[in-house]
Amino acid sequence: MMEVLLRLLVTQVILLALATSFVSCYDPNPLQDFCVAASETNRVFVNGKFCKDPKSVTANDFSYSGLNIARNTTNFLGSNVTTVDVNKIPGLNTLGVSLARLDFAQGGQNPPHIHPRATEILVVTKGKLLVGFVSSNQDNNRLFYKVLKRGDVFVFPIGLIHFQMNVRRTRAVAFAGFGSQNPGTIRIADAVFGSNPSIPQEVLAKAFQLDVKLVRFLHIVFGPPLW
Repeated sequence: MMEVLLRLLVTQVILLALATSFVSCYDPNPLQDFCVAASETNRVFVNGKFCKDPKSVTANDFSYSGLNIARNTTNFLGSNVTTVDVNKIPGLNTLGVSLARLDFAQGGQNPPHIHPRATEILVVTKGKLLVGFVSSNQDNNRLFYKVLKRGDVFVFPIGLIHFQMNVRRTRAVAFAGFGSQNPGTIRIADAVFGSNPSIPQEVLAKAFQLDVKLVRFLHIVFGPPLW
C-alpha cells in the first residue's frame, strides 16, 4: 500500500513539474539564423525592425566601414561618438549587440548620460580617460570611477548615469560594446534642461535647489535654437 501511494505521489510531482515547464517555456533566442532589418513599413511599427526576405540578404547587411577614421571633436564637448547600431548594420537586428567609437580632444568629455536599453563595456585604445558611473538611490548614489589607460576596460551597468573624460593633453580614443542592437542615449543635461516642451522652471528650481533665473538660462543653453 505504501509503495502504491509513493508511486502516485511521484507521478503527481512529475506531472506538476511538466505542467509548470510548459506554462513557463518560451523562446529566449532568435528562431532563425538572422533577421536583417528591412525598410520601414508605413503605419506599422514593431519592437525592433522588420526582417528582409532571407534570399535578398547580402554580406553588406552585416558590415560597416570607417571606424578607423578619427572623428571631428571641434565642438563644445570636445568629443564625438560614432555609433554602429542596427541603423548602420541591418544584420544586427535581433542579435542584441552594437558598437561605438569615442573620440576625445584634449579635455573633451562624453557628459553624464544613460543607455536605457544596454550595459556598456569600454576599452581605451589611445590616451587616458577618467570614467565612472553612479549607482541608484537604493545604493546611496555611490560613484565608481577610475582612470583608464590604453588597453584598460571598464563596464557601465544598464540604466546607470556614467561619463568619460580625457585627462591627457593628447587625443584619446575608445571603443564601446553594448548589449542591445539599439541601446539609446539620454544625456542628462539635455533631457532635463532641453526637453520639448520644457519642464516647468519651478519644478527644476526646487529639484536642483537653483534660482529660477539660472534655470531659465539653462533652458536657453540646452534648449532648441530660438531661430
